[in-house]
Amino acid sequence: MWQQVVDPLGSIWLSAVVAFLPILCFLLCLLVFKLKGYQAGFITVIVATLIAFFIYGMPFSLIGASFVQGFAQGMWPIAWIIIAAIFLYKLSVKSGSFEVIKQSVISITPDHRIQVILIGFCFGSFLEGAIGFGGPVAITAALLVGLGLKPLYAAGLCLIANTAPVAFGAVGIPIIAMTNLVGVEQYAVSAMVGRMLVPLSLSVPFFIVFLMDGFKGVKETFPAILVAAVSFTGTQFFSSNYLGAELPDIVSAIVSLACTTIFLKVWQPKNIFRLDDKKDFSNQQKLELGVIVRAWMPFILLIICIVIWTQPWFKALFAKGAIFDYTQVTIMFNNIQSGIVDPNGKAVGLSLPINFIALQAGTAILLAAFLTIWTLKIKANDAGECFWETLKEMAIPCITIGLVVAFAFIAKNSAMSATLGTALAQTGQAFSFFSPVIGWLGVFITGSDTSANLLFGPLQQVTARELGISEALFLAANSVGGVVGKMISPQSIAIACAAVGLVGKESDLFKFTLKYSIGFILLIGIWTFIIATMLGAIIPEIVPLVK
Repeated sequence: MWQQVVDPLGSIWLSAVVAFLPILCFLLCLLVFKLKGYQAGFITVIVATLIAFFIYGMPFSLIGASFVQGFAQGMWPIAWIIIAAIFLYKLSVKSGSFEVIKQSVISITPDHRIQVILIGFCFGSFLEGAIGFGGPVAITAALLVGLGLKPLYAAGLCLIANTAPVAFGAVGIPIIAMTNLVGVEQYAVSAMVGRMLVPLSLSVPFFIVFLMDGFKGVKETFPAILVAAVSFTGTQFFSSNYLGAELPDIVSAIVSLACTTIFLKVWQPKNIFRLDDKKDFSNQQKLELGVIVRAWMPFILLIICIVIWTQPWFKALFAKGAIFDYTQVTIMFNNIQSGIVDPNGKAVGLSLPINFIALQAGTAILLAAFLTIWTLKIKANDAGECFWETLKEMAIPCITIGLVVAFAFIAKNSAMSATLGTALAQTGQAFSFFSPVIGWLGVFITGSDTSANLLFGPLQQVTARELGISEALFLAANSVGGVVGKMISPQSIAIACAAVGLVGKESDLFKFTLKYSIGFILLIGIWTFIIATMLGAIIPEIVPLVK
């Protein structure tokens, strides 16, 4: 058995500098050398491999297994979700439904600023709560490009809009997985996340409009954006505090979308802002309800499939020993003679469980696509053409995603990630500021708030106990910090570029979002420090998990 060493150089800060080198390499490849995403990912994997082998002493067989484990995770379920989502979108375009969708959104408002809030923020939040794993950014960015936004702009705005719901994404998995790991009930952490997110969720819609049209745009759209922001934030706060981690995104998105749409029936901005040349909407064709419903059918079917896929009774059908047990597949690295244990002697698994439940989002989207073909009577040749185009367009992005996740697994299994987190944990009382930074760093590395929570949740818990601060705050801070790391995660960047046809332009999108991500994480760090030092009364008591 090979045991991880968190401090291989005898100085935690020196070890942290070395552990940071692969990340620095990735940043330089994208920002300085302007390499394509897959090229940057490949070089980063090489650098991480060399450091894992020569500095951390990780056997090459385990590095190889970690690479395979990460690359496979990048394909299943992440690439699977993206391919299914883009296929569904292309079917909508091929059938002509998307033109009607555009008209239906324009009938609510032709203003691009508010359309981004309705699609990128509200609808994107629903998709994040339902499927996560990059699917929301892929679908909403593609929709906004179809509505007239430039690809890079649409992708960047959707990445920023996606921050508010990430902590409760994929039916609360980031929080539920972390609390199960550290042995506490989810409710206190869910409540604390909801309380910490109030400033962020409230400000994101205004910030998006500000990026699009400055203070003038915020002033002109203020009533509608206020309705969207307050309805979303209020519902997110209530549901996270009283219903748990599973439903905040889905409920908040539906309430916000409904409230904003109804409000826009009685109020519209005086000046219509467009990023394309379209100015005259007076001759806009009035659509019948049946036509609108038929056009939105691909996404209505998507919602229905996702809702069914997330039901406990449906998941139970695929549990071990149940009727569909044959869908359970596990890949074991039996040829590797040694395994990995962390510094505490706990085994680090190198198996790859691939099962129907793990693929629920991608499978649900693909089923929605097949139902769309049947419902809209799309010809088999047209559907096949859409699928082939999707595979061709997604080939390079999927390789990029696989390489990025492979690097994340090498960093995690070699203990490089733990080194970075442990170094920041040495900062004493200042850790209140750095606690969300660890989550931000974790999501940047892994591309997933769930992975970052699993990676650093135990570290946050131990540090909280040592400093005499409620565990709920630091566990929540890890997740909240992670949400703004999502917009610069290489995995998210690759997905967004793939969705809008900007493969090879990852460096441009990364440059667009980086400064905003850094600004947000600094504010979240300060907010966490204020809570820890001055607002301790709002931190809920955490309850150990009863097994």
